[in-house]
Amino acid sequence: MPTATTRRIMFWGPILVIAGIVVAMLFRPVAVAVDMVTAARGAISVSVTGEGQTRVKDVFVVSAPVPGLMRRIDLEAGDRVTAGETIVARIEPSDPSFLDARTQAEARAAVNAAEAAKTYAAAQVNRAEAELEFADAELRRYRGLAERNTVSENDLDAAERRAKTTSASLAESKANLGVRRSELDQARARLIEPNSTAGTRSDDCDCINAYSPVSGAVLRVMKKSEGVVTSGTALIEIGDPTRLEVVVDLLSTDAVRVEVGQRALIEAWGGTPALEGVVTRIEPFGFTKVSALGIEEQRVNIRIDLVDAQDRWARLGHGYRVEPRIILDEARDVLTVPRAALFRDGDRWAVFVANDDTAVLRIVELGLENAFIAEVTAGLDEGERVVLQPGDRVSAGSRLQSRD
Repeated sequence: MPTATTRRIMFWGPILVIAGIVVAMLFRPVAVAVDMVTAARGAISVSVTGEGQTRVKDVFVVSAPVPGLMRRIDLEAGDRVTAGETIVARIEPSDPSFLDARTQAEARAAVNAAEAAKTYAAAQVNRAEAELEFADAELRRYRGLAERNTVSENDLDAAERRAKTTSASLAESKANLGVRRSELDQARARLIEPNSTAGTRSDDCDCINAYSPVSGAVLRVMKKSEGVVTSGTALIEIGDPTRLEVVVDLLSTDAVRVEVGQRALIEAWGGTPALEGVVTRIEPFGFTKVSALGIEEQRVNIRIDLVDAQDRWARLGHGYRVEPRIILDEARDVLTVPRAALFRDGDRWAVFVANDDTAVLRIVELGLENAFIAEVTAGLDEGERVVLQPGDRVSAGSRLQSRD
C-alpha cells in the first residue's frame, strides 16, 4: 500500500508538471508573422531609364533665299519630296510700301521735274534736227559749187565738219531725251501704290524657286500661308523618316555611367515587345532643366540608334514619346534576393534567414543591384529562405511565422 509521501507525489506531481507547461507557454516568445522568399538563381540587369523622344537624324530647314512675297505653300506634312526637283516655295517681288505725306509730295515734285526735263530734252532734239537739216543742205550746196570750182576745198571741208558736228549733237540730244524719259519713269514708279498690283499675279511669275535640298518627307510646314518674308525666314522642315534615332535626357549623375555601345530597350513606344537599340553618342555638354517639382537639374542628352528592322517601328515618327532603358550591366545565373530583404547592419549588408522558424542574422556581400533585386556573392546559399521587410519586430533569435 502506497505511503503518504508517495500519495502526495502522485497527487501534486501532475499538477506541478501542468503548471510548468502553462508557465512555459505563457513566457514563450510570440512568433512574428513575416513574408519570406527563397534565394534563387536568376538573371539581373542594372539600367537607367528616362523619358525621351524620337527624331529624324538629319533635319533640313528650308529658308527663304531672298526677301519678297512668298506664295502659299501647297505641301503638307508627310508629303514626299525629291532633292533638287520638288519646289518647296515660290517667292516673287513684294508690293511697294505706303508713302507718308511728305514722301508722296516729294515723289510728285520729282515727277514734275522729270516731265519738265523731258520736255526740255525734246526741244533740244528738235533744235538739233533743224540744225542738222540746215547743215546737210549747206553741205549739198558746197559740193555743187565745188564741182564747178567756185569754192575752195577749205570751205567744203568746213561744211562737212559742220554737218558731222550737227549730226553728233542730234544723237547727243536724243540720248539725253532717253535719259530724261527714264528719269520720268523712275519718278512715277515711286508713286506706285500697294494695291496697284492687285489681281495682276499669274502662275507664270518671275519668281525665285526654293527647291528641296534632300529626298525624304515634309516633317513640318512652318509658314504655309502667302505673305511677305525676309531673307532667312524658316519655311519648312524636311527629313527622312526612315532614319530615326532616340534622344533621352538623363541626369548627369546617371549619364556618366553610360557608355557608347551599350544596349538599350525602347519601351512605352506604343507596341510590344520593346525595341532594341544601341547607344551611339553621349553629348559632351549638359543643360539645366526644371523638373515637375520645380527643382533645377543638370541633364545630358543620350542618342540611341534603333537596331530592329524598320518595319517594326514604321509607324513611329519625328518627335514621338518613348521610354528608353539603357542596360549598364547584366548577369545571368547568379544568386539573387529582393532588395526588400536587405538592411544595413552597421556598414554591412545583412538579411534574416529562417532556420527552423527562427531568425538568424546573416552578413552578405552584394554584386550587381537594381531597384528590385540584388546579386549575393557571399553569405547566402541557394534555397535558403529570407525575411522580406523584417522591420523592428524581427531580431536575431526571433520566432518566425510565415504568412503563407
